Amino acid sequence: MHGGASTGWLLMVLCAVSGAYCLLRTRTGTPRERRTARSEALMGFGMAAMAVPAAVLSPPGWAWAVYAVLFGTAALRALRHALRGGHHLHHLVGSLAMVYMAVAMAPAVTGNGGGGHAGHGATSAGAGGIPLLTGVLLVYYAFYVLGSAGRLLPAAAVTPAGGTGAVGRGPGGFGGGTDGRPELTTACRLTMGIGMFAMLLTL
Repeated sequence: MHGGASTGWLLMVLCAVSGAYCLLRTRTGTPRERRTARSEALMGFGMAAMAVPAAVLSPPGWAWAVYAVLFGTAALRALRHALRGGHHLHHLVGSLAMVYMAVAMAPAVTGNGGGGHAGHGATSAGAGGIPLLTGVLLVYYAFYVLGSAGRLLPAAAVTPAGGTGAVGRGPGGFGGGTDGRPELTTACRLTMGIGMFAMLLTL
């Protein structure tokens, strides 16, 4: 990131922890929930790999082709389920955004001997992003982050007429998710959304 190696390390740790939690979620839940967790784990670990500071590990030029193929395949898988709506559409956008960043940053690697990549905070001189597309993705992730943060807020207690219970948006009064800890799932998605936004800024 532009903030230096410390920012890259922080982003790497946050994305890796989020990916690890998503990996744990693949052990429980319905087949659809496990499939969603696998997609999110792949995204988290992929972003963590991109965030390793360039001073520690400068990826070879072919690494960008691997990123593009890996997340291009993930995008094709997400496309099969995206027509159903829900979070699968977000997975499709995320996978395509990863392909876009890999392609956009590849010239920076081949052109200056592996100077960095999206998460590394490589100098923006080598980045080959399309400003309009980058801007659209930044707006998308900005709204996604705000929406995820809003779902982490406790739901207001509502006492219906003649009732004594509180109406919430999920276990513990938190919105989103169907597992036992929906707030943790939402927090992981929020973290990865912030990470994606930060990486896109480097383009």
